[in-house]
Amino acid sequence: MQVGFIGLGAMGLGMARNLAKAGLLAGVYNRTAAKAQALAAELAVVTAYADITKLAADMDVVLTCVSADSDVLAVVAAIAGTAKAGTVVVDMSTVSSGTAQQAAVLLRAKGVAFVDAPVSGGVEGANNGTLSIMIGGDADTLDKVRPVLEAMSSRIIHVGPTGSGQATKAVNQVMCAGINQAVTEALAFAAAQNLPMEKVIDAVAGGAAGNWFLDKRGKTMTSGAFAPGFKLALHHKDLKICQRMAENAQVAIPLSVMTITEYEQLMAAGHGDEDISALYRLKSGH
Repeated sequence: MQVGFIGLGAMGLGMARNLAKAGLLAGVYNRTAAKAQALAAELAVVTAYADITKLAADMDVVLTCVSADSDVLAVVAAIAGTAKAGTVVVDMSTVSSGTAQQAAVLLRAKGVAFVDAPVSGGVEGANNGTLSIMIGGDADTLDKVRPVLEAMSSRIIHVGPTGSGQATKAVNQVMCAGINQAVTEALAFAAAQNLPMEKVIDAVAGGAAGNWFLDKRGKTMTSGAFAPGFKLALHHKDLKICQRMAENAQVAIPLSVMTITEYEQLMAAGHGDEDISALYRLKSGH
């Protein structure tokens, strides 16, 4: 099975390396060609493609991990032009359910199957091959690509038809906003009590309030380090998608709306490329 990967950003790079480690990766493409060339040189047996259409023509499975809805649709249109019937496209980007459904329709007309497969687990999960993958699409198609997905993940959940994976990722992003609000607020409160922060984090992490974000980001944020595991500007983009979905469903997501507003303050101050834990800057006044 020839597998190609499109989009070598912070998440895509780790995923591509794990595919190569499993002996599955045959080709890569990135909009900034130097990234694809560097990875191909590092992995030796992988081809860096200068054109999506050429990669798509050679592959049985094409994985995509790009930033925005418009990027996904542009990439899918390029793939549809040359992919052979029976190819499977797996989109691991975070976009709207509607975009996933549009992509599926476009590819189906060419005899190409589509699965929406957004991920959670941050850069650590991408690098370690421990991502959680949320699947929307046909069960038989998922079975075909399951060995590919297993090389990058520790959990694969088939939620339902096309778009269901993206809708589930939206749930994840809303929940992440609430957790970010709770953890950054609580730790800013702890700092205001002049408590020893590392000890407070260790104590709280072992109880009912313990969570992944506190464990992975608590000590870094309180020491003023905000290297991205998940870029704040990207979570802002995702939450705007969630906001539109919530409005369409007539459901209130006030914590997410507050997070959007606060992220915009941080982005205006030049912190958009930092980790989402940079929300601590606002809560702590730093």
